Amino acid sequence: MVSNFQLPPIGFGPGSQPEDEDAELNYLAMPSGMRTYSPHLPEIELAREAGPALDLLGRIAAACDSAAESGRPVGFDLAELPEASRKLIAETMGQGEVSLKVRGVPALAVQESVFAGVWMLAGSGVDRIEVSGVPSVALARAHVPHRPALGARAAKGPGVVNAPALYSELADKSQGFRPGNPIHAVNLTLLPHTPEDLGWLDAAMGEGAVTVLSRGYGNCRITATALPHVWRVQYFNSMDVLILDTFEVTAMPEVVLAASEDLVDSAARIREVLEALR
Repeated sequence: MVSNFQLPPIGFGPGSQPEDEDAELNYLAMPSGMRTYSPHLPEIELAREAGPALDLLGRIAAACDSAAESGRPVGFDLAELPEASRKLIAETMGQGEVSLKVRGVPALAVQESVFAGVWMLAGSGVDRIEVSGVPSVALARAHVPHRPALGARAAKGPGVVNAPALYSELADKSQGFRPGNPIHAVNLTLLPHTPEDLGWLDAAMGEGAVTVLSRGYGNCRITATALPHVWRVQYFNSMDVLILDTFEVTAMPEVVLAASEDLVDSAARIREVLEALR
């Protein structure tokens, strides 16, 4: 006769846990490293030697208000500033969360300052500040091919399954994109795909001229494709584990943009620094 007695599950109950009460428990490392704004005042001795910088900071604050209201970028050339003023500006601006690499001629390194929407642009013959939601050069050059898009002509290996359908969707949304359209996202994290699918999509869409890193609670790495208005957006946690992988069809992914509220806040913070320096 078969008994309906069930054996208890293994690994539970008395004797299944370490008897040493002082044994150290090994917990999974928790995320850390969130970047937050903290005010920084440059050396006052330096500020006294750098009157032109104080005037420029006032104009940058006004530009923040103007850009917040109109949406139009405002630029400032730093090349003619005296050395002491240039140092004061660099120290005041600091480094914010977002940095961009823009390929082309000239190649540019772009760093957001600690004031959201105030961007430092550096390259051959370029040393300037732009106040805007995102630097205009990043929008202008984003999808200029650094590596050409092969489109549907990309070679298909045996593991390519769902990629051609995803490409067809993204290419259609790219062609039909108009300013003001809502973001269209394809979430690879939730869709079945193979490594070969990802390789095929990479070849089919190529690579544009702009790469972005946004550092906050973890990192967001954004790459323009050579397909107009299509961006690869990848979110990593603070341990650099990929947690979200998407394509977005938009003018610029929102994680890069400084909103109007950010620009207004930056204007107020710059004026606070000016007040303290004067």
